[in-house]
Amino acid sequence: MIITGDSLIGGQAVKGTGAAFRAYNPSQQQSMDPEFFTADSSQIDQACRLAEAAFDTFRAIGDDKRAVFLETIGEQIMALGDVLVERVMAESGLPRARVEGERGRTVGQLKLFANLLREGSWNDVRVDKALPERAPPRPDIRMRMIGLGPVAVFSASNFPLAFSVAGGDTASAFAAGCPVVLKAHFAHPGTSELVGRAVAKAVEICGLPAGVFSLLTGVGNDIGQEVVRHPSIKAVGFTGSRSGGVALMAVAAARPVPIPVYAEMSSINPVFLLPKALASRAEDLATGFAGSLVLGVGQMCTNPGLVIGIAGPDLDRFKAAASKALEGGAACAMLSPGIAGSYKRGISQLADNADVNTLALAPQAEGKAAPALFDTNGAAFLKQHALSEEVFGPASLVVSCKDIAEMRQIAEGLEGQLTATLLMDDADLDAAHQLLPVLERKVGRILANGYPTGVEVCSAMVHGGPYPATSDGRTTSVGTGAISRFLRPVSYQNLAQPLLPEVLRDDSGVAWRRLEGELTHK
Repeated sequence: MIITGDSLIGGQAVKGTGAAFRAYNPSQQQSMDPEFFTADSSQIDQACRLAEAAFDTFRAIGDDKRAVFLETIGEQIMALGDVLVERVMAESGLPRARVEGERGRTVGQLKLFANLLREGSWNDVRVDKALPERAPPRPDIRMRMIGLGPVAVFSASNFPLAFSVAGGDTASAFAAGCPVVLKAHFAHPGTSELVGRAVAKAVEICGLPAGVFSLLTGVGNDIGQEVVRHPSIKAVGFTGSRSGGVALMAVAAARPVPIPVYAEMSSINPVFLLPKALASRAEDLATGFAGSLVLGVGQMCTNPGLVIGIAGPDLDRFKAAASKALEGGAACAMLSPGIAGSYKRGISQLADNADVNTLALAPQAEGKAAPALFDTNGAAFLKQHALSEEVFGPASLVVSCKDIAEMRQIAEGLEGQLTATLLMDDADLDAAHQLLPVLERKVGRILANGYPTGVEVCSAMVHGGPYPATSDGRTTSVGTGAISRFLRPVSYQNLAQPLLPEVLRDDSGVAWRRLEGELTHK
């Protein structure tokens, strides 16, 4: 498949008329062909209006047909073969094994939502049948979920497949019956076009309205903000920086009809080293931590950017072992020059802080990042909010606390996070019990004796958390729960059976049903 540099509006390739740009190969540090152009206002308007026109037809096709559509997207992605893998590698600097694994995850997400559609529980059907003999009589009331409408999705820089064109936001929106207007990330436009063409081909194969999917290319903030302002758009899915997410939230809130923005933004993912585990296996914990920190050159939203332990010889052993594991790390290409520049500024600010010690700082290189490890004490961390800010890359800060009480105090002071990790032994249960109530308020996923990098795609996963980890801590962007972001409830009172949606009819065979408040299996 040839990459042309076009946007895809309702399945049609369209050349933008705005600013020109090219993809950048971070490993070779050079720009790539072809040239891309930013979509203009008329093209944005056309994509959004086509999505609105397609909505009612798309949401009415039935769960099985939407499931087939999702599976067909996966098949078309796999059919791209090495053309896709090699383009992702070139635009991101990621190794082949990581890219192939991410492709498998992307296809797996599509299958997960296809299975959800066939299983049916996403409808959240509730049925309260009429009670005519009651005083006053109760009418027949039935409820189901329907899609919100067209969704604007913004691709992420650090996952050019799994959080991009056909990633979790797009898959969950399609599953909900919502057309998608996709803003491709400027750092991997060729990858985006390839996957976008695979999605458009699936739309065609499945006989769906062309407006079910559009892909817009472009640079600058204006194009994304214009999409969010468009009255046809009813929700937004975003993965990226806090500044970008907050800006889109402001645009969405200022509309005549405000819409929800589901933004995943920033997280430092604290790791708590509990005393007994630290005493018994400090070196092993340090080795595992170091491996997690440098995974993907630290460009993970779940990167362990903060480690909290009790000061003493055991924490010293951990710091020494972690430093040894990290200090020889080679500088590796980051996803883009902008990300590399931000990383360099972040580690420089830590290194220059009078209350921070540098434990390990491997030689850095232009456009690349090497591991960095710093430490400070609990009192300094509590006083300086800047020490809790995310440094996106393979850098982490160790905080030495006086006791469990200070560890809990630090946990209380943290902003919302995607994850928190407890590295513990059975003898640490009391300490864990003291931290858990705080962590439940602060994070979306609590894990024990593992590391936060690596997000399992499954029904029970929560990849979200209180602000500013996400804009809405009640949701997740990974797992089947992600569909709820793009749904709303509709209740039907006293409608005749032929008028009811099929899933609400008495003979529907729906998998789960609530009758008079009792959950029963049919």
